[in-house]
Amino acid sequence: MLITRHFCTFLTSKNEGFLNTLSQRILLLTEIRKCGMKNFRNIQVDEANLLTWQGLIVPDNPPYDKGAFRIEINFPAEYPFKPPKITFKTKIYHPNIDEKGQVCLPVISAENWKPATKTDQVIQSLIALVNDPQPEHPLRADLAEEYSKDRKKFCKNAEEFTKKYGEKRPVD
Repeated sequence: MLITRHFCTFLTSKNEGFLNTLSQRILLLTEIRKCGMKNFRNIQVDEANLLTWQGLIVPDNPPYDKGAFRIEINFPAEYPFKPPKITFKTKIYHPNIDEKGQVCLPVISAENWKPATKTDQVIQSLIALVNDPQPEHPLRADLAEEYSKDRKKFCKNAEEFTKKYGEKRPVD
């Protein structure tokens, strides 16, 4: 679904309470699209649920620069007082992302979350994590160990996995 200024105006002109939060999400989405974040592309919003976004993470660094990774961001009804949940929909060989696509991202953990944290900061943190794994906070201990003990083997395996399962990178 493409978000237009008309739709944003519609949301901001009606039902101040609930729609105000939604209109803020829509306006933020518009801002993220405008700023041309090159590592977060093809952003879509679920028409049935405006609090669910999808997009492609397009990493810069090897071994993940051979593909793109679809993510889903779910904003809870209590947002911004509760953090969004991010799930990888594309398989990825990464110590901080498990087989179900769950992410260990400190900025959105319950103990670290701050309501003032902006969505673009969360996305930038996620991109940084994908580009530079943090084996000290693993969800996959096996991959964290491989990353720490045999980086060359890890990079080879991650690159092969990315080529096999990663999505096609968008053309600029």
